[in-house]
Amino acid sequence: MTRGRGKPPSQRQLRVGEEIRHALAWALERGDFGNAGLDRPVTVTEVRVSPDLRNATAFVTPLGGGDPKPVLQALRRIGPHLRHELARQMRMKYVPNLSFQADESFDEAQHINVLLHSPEVVRDLDHGPAYPDGFADEDEDEEGAEEGDEDETGEEADAGDAGGDRHGA
Repeated sequence: MTRGRGKPPSQRQLRVGEEIRHALAWALERGDFGNAGLDRPVTVTEVRVSPDLRNATAFVTPLGGGDPKPVLQALRRIGPHLRHELARQMRMKYVPNLSFQADESFDEAQHINVLLHSPEVVRDLDHGPAYPDGFADEDEDEEGAEEGDEDETGEEADAGDAGGDRHGA
C-alpha cells in the first residue's frame, strides 16, 4: 500500500479504493457479463489506487478458494465492461484503468497459522520463560544467600559454614 518513495496512501486514495471495491463487488454480484467465463463468485478483497487516481489494482480471490487463474483471465476479459460500470456508478473526472491480481494474503495467513500450530512452536509457547518477566533475578545471583536465609531444603544456612562443607571434614 505504498506509493512513490515509501509513503503510505493518502486518505483520498483509500477512500477512492474503497468506493471502487464496493462498485466492483456490486457489478460482479449482478453478473450480467454474458458468456465471459466468470462462472463462480469472486471476492474483491482490496483495491489499491495510484496517487494520480488513474490506475487501480483490484485484489481478488475466488469465493471458497481454488485456482485464481481462470477467474483472473475472465476478469481481464470483462475489464472494459467493469470500467464502464464504474463510470456509471462513481462521480470521478477520470475512471481508473483496472488491473486484477490474485490476493495471496489468505494463503499467507494460512501458512502463518500452520507455523504457529506446529509442534515445535506449541512446545516453546507452552513452557514459557523460566521467570515471569523473562529475566533472572539479578540480586539473588550476585549477592548469594545471606546469613539466616533458608536454602533449598528449608534449613537455615550457617554463616560459619564457608565453602559449603556440611559433612565436617
